[in-house]
Amino acid sequence: MTSINDVWSELGGDPVQLARVSTVVRDGAPASRLPVRELARACVGACALAGAELGALRAGLARVPGVRVDDGAVATAFTSERLLLVDGRAPELFAPLSRFWRTADGWVRTHANYPHHRERLLIALDVPDDPAAVEAAMAGRSAQDVEDAVYAAGGLAVALRTPEEWAAHAQAAEVAARPLVERRRLDGARARTFPDLAGAPLLPAAGLRVLDLTRVLAGPVATRTLALLGADVLRLDAPGLPELPDQHADTGFGKRSALLDLAADRRRFEELLADADVVVTGYRPGALDRFGLSPEALAGRRPGLVVAQVSAWGAYGPWRDRRGFDSLVQVATGIAAVEGSGGRPGALPAQALDHGTGYLLAAGVLRALTEQAYDGGSRLVRVALARSAALLMRGAGSESEVGEAGPRAEGWLGETDSAVGRLRYARSPVAFEGGPSDWTRPPGRWGSDAVGWV
Repeated sequence: MTSINDVWSELGGDPVQLARVSTVVRDGAPASRLPVRELARACVGACALAGAELGALRAGLARVPGVRVDDGAVATAFTSERLLLVDGRAPELFAPLSRFWRTADGWVRTHANYPHHRERLLIALDVPDDPAAVEAAMAGRSAQDVEDAVYAAGGLAVALRTPEEWAAHAQAAEVAARPLVERRRLDGARARTFPDLAGAPLLPAAGLRVLDLTRVLAGPVATRTLALLGADVLRLDAPGLPELPDQHADTGFGKRSALLDLAADRRRFEELLADADVVVTGYRPGALDRFGLSPEALAGRRPGLVVAQVSAWGAYGPWRDRRGFDSLVQVATGIAAVEGSGGRPGALPAQALDHGTGYLLAAGVLRALTEQAYDGGSRLVRVALARSAALLMRGAGSESEVGEAGPRAEGWLGETDSAVGRLRYARSPVAFEGGPSDWTRPPGRWGSDAVGWV
C-alpha cells in the first residue's frame, strides 16, 4: 500500500518531517479496485511537505509548517478536468475516437483527442472519420497488429494487457528498475541563494522563474502547482500545435501562456533560459534534444538550473520514444484489466497517473531547490506515468476500494471570471500552515501572453 512515507523517502526527504503531516479522512472512496486514494494522498502530501519545507528554509522558520492532506480536496483535484465548467458548460473529455475497441482477439484503446492523432489513426486503419468504420476495421485485426500499425503511423493505440503480460514486457522491466522519482546532480554549480521571502501567504517558490514546456495533464499539473506556490510560470508552445481550450482552462491557473518556435527563434529562448530557475518538459524523451534542450545541455548554458522531465513510458527501454497518455498507460500496465468487469476493460475513476505524477514532479522540483541551498549543483528530476502505475499496482489486492463515490466536491470548488469565460474549477489540494489557498490569477487565452518574464 502506497504511503507518504514511501514517496517522501523516494524524494530524499528527512523522515523527521513526516510528523508535520496530518490527514483528514472522509467517507467515500473513488470507485476502484486499486488503492487510488492512498496514491493520491501520498503524492499530494509529499508535494505539500516539500513546499512547506522550502518555505520554512526561505523564511527562516524554526520548524516546517504543518501540512494538511484532506481527502475531499484531493479527490476533487484529481478530477479537476471533469469538474471544470466554462460558462456553465462541461468540457468534452474524450473525443469520439478515443475509447476502447474490441479486436479479433481482445481490446485496444486509442487516443485521438488532438486532430493530428486522429488523422494518423485513420490513416493507419485506412478508414474514414467514422466510429462505425473504425469499429469494423478493429474487429478484423489483432490487438497487437493494431497497436503496431497505429504506432508506425504516428498515432496512439495500445493493446490491453494483463498485469502478468505487462510484467513480462521489456519496457516493464526497465520501468521497474528505476526509482519512482529519478534525482540526479548534473554539475558542481554553487549553492543556490534565494531572494528574501517575507509576508503572507508563505510562497516557497516566490521569485523563481519556471519555463513550462509541457502539454496535456501531468506536466501542466506540476507547473500549475509551482504557480500556486508563487513561481512565475511561463508556458511555451509551438505556434502550430494548439492546446485543447478546455484543457488549458483547467491547467492554466497561475501561469502565462506564450507561443515560441524553438527552431526559428532560438535567440529568444536563450534569453528566457538565461533568467530561468527551472525548466519543466513533458514531451517524449529526446524530442527536445535536437533543440539543445537535453538536461546536460541546459545546465551547461545555465548552471544551477533544475530540469524536470515527465513522460508516459520513461526515458529508457524499447518504448522510450513512444507517445502516451494516462488512459493508454492504464491499458498497457494491466490497470484497465484489473478495473474491468464482465469481460470488458475498465478505467480508474480519475486520471490518477497524470495527477499523481504531476504532484510528484512538483515535489521533486521543490526538493531539488531545497537541496541546492545546501550543496548546489544543477539538478535533474525525472518521473514517468508508467512508473507511477507500478507504484499503484503494488497495492493490487491489498484493499478493495470499490465504492459509490468520493467525497462531495462542493467545498473544494472555486469560481472566477477569466478571459476564457466564467470558470468553476477545483482548488489545489496542496495545503500547509500559512500557505496559499488559491491561485492569484485565472488562466488567460492560450498563447496570448508576451514571450518574456514578468
